[in-house]
Amino acid sequence: MKTADLDYDLPAELIAQQAVEPRDSSRLLVIHRDTGALEHRGFRELGDYLHPGDLLIANESRVIPARLFGRKTPGGGKVEILLLRNLGAARWRALVGGARTRVGSHMQLLRGEEPLALYAEVEASGERGERTVVFSEPIEPYLDSIGQMPLPPYIHQALDDPERYQTVYSRTLGSAAAPTAGLHFTPELLLALRDQGVQLAFVTLHVGLDTFRPITEDSIEGHTIHSEWATLTPEVAAQINQTKVMGGRVIAVGTTSMRVLETAAREGLLQTPAEGCPWRTVAPFEGFTRLYITPGFQFRVVDALITNFHLPRSTLLALVMAFAGVELIRKAYAEAIRERYRFFSLGDATLIL
Repeated sequence: MKTADLDYDLPAELIAQQAVEPRDSSRLLVIHRDTGALEHRGFRELGDYLHPGDLLIANESRVIPARLFGRKTPGGGKVEILLLRNLGAARWRALVGGARTRVGSHMQLLRGEEPLALYAEVEASGERGERTVVFSEPIEPYLDSIGQMPLPPYIHQALDDPERYQTVYSRTLGSAAAPTAGLHFTPELLLALRDQGVQLAFVTLHVGLDTFRPITEDSIEGHTIHSEWATLTPEVAAQINQTKVMGGRVIAVGTTSMRVLETAAREGLLQTPAEGCPWRTVAPFEGFTRLYITPGFQFRVVDALITNFHLPRSTLLALVMAFAGVELIRKAYAEAIRERYRFFSLGDATLIL
């Protein structure tokens, strides 16, 4: 597939710069794969499309307040550290910004302009400008007080409330960007869905900044997708398989949940199938996934997808086109632009059935 097939024209004013309140007051474009029909609804009406016995799978990863600031020692030049992945033993994969910052550079961290007794050293260099940074002690206890929330490059103003870039169910710190499909859920909506008989279970996928990296090759098949750490527990695997046996639908909340589920389904092919669902068995999974979903992909477990509107020339748009069909997504996005939906991380949502 040509990368140019992932292009579309989006007026800049439709790129959401702030989240709406309350969370579930965002709009919902319902896309029916069987008929090609489109419906314009509100996100709080999601329950109209869910049935008792359906299972929502959401990503409970929490965004790291990953932007740290400091000064080089010696010299005093300003430095910014953007944490990407925890490597353990006070080491992180990171991007380091600052003049002549190289392997061996030392930095003292700041809280505002206040120097702290916290230090960092650039220990090694890696691909695409990444660095391995080792801190004088584990940095996690300090992140809430000294770290700032990283925002996508197309958001040009600080959030009124940084917590709006976290889902209400986020628990495990590790993402450099939010799993944004989940931002629309409120505790009240989740309770209403539970009372309706809809189940909810969680997976973890720590989103990396490469999620914003466009496909630059002429063909999408030439693109190398980023790897991200994912976990699907034995308990959740059993719940998914039981849902399939009982005839319920598995609904992925976001492309991150989709990638975990379909990765786990491929793990399941290597194991004894669950009784009653020999083709759709999901196995527990913990590790890095590099699953790249493009048109022609054979989905094994996900029946429906909740997701935001995605950037042109992105792997996420390719995934959505794989699930719903290229022409239907083109039609849906054109309709959303005509109807002035809000796009990208802080924007409105789609439900693909």
